[in-house]
Amino acid sequence: MKKLPLKIALLLTVFFASSNLFAQDFQGKAYYISKTTMDLDQFGGQDMSAERKKQFEERMKSFLEKEYTLTFTKSESIYKEEEKLAAPGGSGRRGGFGASLTGGPKYKNVQTKEVIQDQEFFGKQFLVKDELKDLEWKMGTETKLIGQYTCFKATATVVPSGVDFSSFRGPRGRNQNNEEKAKDSTDSNEPKAPKTIEVVAWYTPQIPVNQGPDDYWGLPGLILEINADRTTILCTKIVLNPREKESIDKPKKGQEVTQAEYTDITTKKMEEMREMYGGRNGRGGGRGRN
Repeated sequence: MKKLPLKIALLLTVFFASSNLFAQDFQGKAYYISKTTMDLDQFGGQDMSAERKKQFEERMKSFLEKEYTLTFTKSESIYKEEEKLAAPGGSGRRGGFGASLTGGPKYKNVQTKEVIQDQEFFGKQFLVKDELKDLEWKMGTETKLIGQYTCFKATATVVPSGVDFSSFRGPRGRNQNNEEKAKDSTDSNEPKAPKTIEVVAWYTPQIPVNQGPDDYWGLPGLILEINADRTTILCTKIVLNPREKESIDKPKKGQEVTQAEYTDITTKKMEEMREMYGGRNGRGGGRGRN
């Protein structure tokens, strides 16, 4: 308990020491790396050999490990994935399953509570527009250094937006597929509690803006690290008040939908793909037959 006043004093010290950096025309840019782990057993991976699992993980690496930039002011931000050159002999950034689920720039305005996501899904362009959700952060007193910045810990319980991939299983044969359908039908009338995850954030009051990567915001300092379920987002570099400022523009192209509408569209498409893939598997496999 004796440490609490020292923590508060440190928070106030770094806040006032840094406040003179943030004039009305302030802008900053933060660079992040994002890594997500996948439980292959949820996708039929328990039947894979160790070698095949490794091959699958390598193929999914570009989808699960990404780099982003967050360009931000006191009120607005734009979160973009950094484009990467395809490896020699690779299929390129735009091809494949992963590319169909990759989001474009995400705009946030913490004053007007507006969030706009540029999103392409299987060749169709969407503009996901919604109200920025308030996160009920629980402020902690634990601190750590990330680079040269003193960061404080905060936690929140959230309902993830978007497709819940844990509900999709790899094909295990026609009989099991039918059993799953029957079970889904049986349970369809039973209300299900939404899945929640605990988010751990580390923010620095040395940069007193309530911005952060992806959907995260609302703390008294820039969020430099996020740990949410199987995903970790970590800031690797910060540039404050660059000589050449970037414009923070709202995405404008695509069919306008809410987050709930977009989640419904993508969930139905993924269910359709699962049915098609499971049907092919259940017919017993073409290549081995004459």
